[in-house]
Amino acid sequence: MTIPLPDAARRRALVRMKATAGGLLVVAAIVFVVCRAVGDGHGGWGYLQAAAEASMVGGLADWFAVTALFRHPLRLPIPHTAIIPRKKDQIGEGLAGFVSEHFLTEAIVGERLAAAHVPQRVGEWLADPDHARQVAAELSNAVSGLASVLRDDELRTAVAGFADKQLRELDVSPLLARLLDAVCDSGQHQAVLTATLRGTMRFLDENRGVFRRRLADESPEWVPDWVDDRVFAKGFSAVQSFLADVSMQPEHELRHTYDAKLRDLARRLREDPEQRAKVEQAKLQLLEHPQVREWLSTLWVRGKALVVDGAADPDSDLRRTVQSLTVRAGQVLRDDPGIGAKVDEALQRMSGHIVTYYAEDLASVISSTVQRWDTEETSRRLELQVGRDLQFIRINGTVVGALAGLAIYAISQLF
Repeated sequence: MTIPLPDAARRRALVRMKATAGGLLVVAAIVFVVCRAVGDGHGGWGYLQAAAEASMVGGLADWFAVTALFRHPLRLPIPHTAIIPRKKDQIGEGLAGFVSEHFLTEAIVGERLAAAHVPQRVGEWLADPDHARQVAAELSNAVSGLASVLRDDELRTAVAGFADKQLRELDVSPLLARLLDAVCDSGQHQAVLTATLRGTMRFLDENRGVFRRRLADESPEWVPDWVDDRVFAKGFSAVQSFLADVSMQPEHELRHTYDAKLRDLARRLREDPEQRAKVEQAKLQLLEHPQVREWLSTLWVRGKALVVDGAADPDSDLRRTVQSLTVRAGQVLRDDPGIGAKVDEALQRMSGHIVTYYAEDLASVISSTVQRWDTEETSRRLELQVGRDLQFIRINGTVVGALAGLAIYAISQLF
C-alpha cells in the first residue's frame, strides 16, 4: 500500500521551491568565490565574504537536515539520515499511541460529541423532505441489493418452517376469546346477525318457486294443489315475518340469546379445557391441510415481492410511509429537547464504551497501515506533501546564515 499521489501542482511547487533554495545557495557560493578572487578580505569585501561564507554553511547544513529526513544525502549511508524510511514503522506506532492517548479518550470524544449537537443536526437534515426522499431511495436500493443476494429456495423453506412452528405453538383459544369479547362489546356481532337475516330473507324470496316445488314433490298425491299453496304461503309468510321481526328489533329475545351464546363461548375458550382442546385439534388439522402448507411455503416469496416492489416504486405507499416517518423522526429529534437529550446520552455511552475497550484497536489501524506502506514510495510521497514547506528551512538557513556571519564578522572587527 502507498499513500495516494498528490496532484501535479504540488509536485511542480516542490520543484520550484527546491530550485529557489538551491539558487540562493549557488548565489552565496558565487559571491564567496568572487570575494576570494577579486577582494582583499578587508573593508566591505571582508563583510561580504563573511556573509557569503556563513550563508553557504547555513544553506548546506539545512539542506543536509531536510534531505536527511527522506533519504541519505548524496546517497552516502551517513548515520542518522534517511530518518523516515528507517523509522517508518516506529513513526506509525508512535502516532497510533499518540492518537490513542490524547485523542481517543472518553472525555475528549464525549466533549466533541456534545459540542457537535448530533441529534439536532441529524434531525434538521432528516426533516427536510428532499433528504427524507433521499433516505427512502437509499433504503430502497439497500433492500433491492439485499434481496438479490438472498437465496429464495433456502429462505422459503426456513420462513415456512418458522411460521408453521410458531402457529403450532400459538395458543389460539385465548386469542379467539378476546376477539369474541371485542366483537360483542362493539356490537358488531348484532350487525352481522342483522345482515345474515336480511340476506336469508332475500334468498328465500328469490327462491320461493324452488321451495314451492319441493313442497309439491314431498306432498302426498291425494292432497290438492290449492291446499299445498295455502300451507306453503302460510308457512313461508311466517318464516319471513319471524326473520323480519328479529332483524328489525334490537331487543328481540333471539338477539339476547345469540349474544349470551357468544359470550359463553368466549368464556369456555378461556376456561374449559375440553373446548380449548377442540380448538387446538382444529388448528392442527388446518395446518396439515395441503393448501395451507402451500400457502405457508409462499410466504417468503410473497413478502419479498411485496417489499421489493414497494421499495422500487417511488410512488408506492411503502416509500411514502418511509419518507413520512423519516420527516417525523427528524422533526422529533430537532424540536424535542427530551428526545434529543436521550439520544445524546445514548451516543455518549456508546462512544465511551468504544473508546474504553477499542481505542487501541482503532489506533492500531494507523500503525498497521503505515507498516504496509512501501518505504521509498512513502518517503517520496511524504516529501511531496510537506517538502515545499521544508524548503523554506533551507531558504531561512541561507539567509539567516548570511546575517549571522555578517554580525559575527562585524563584532570581531569591532573588538
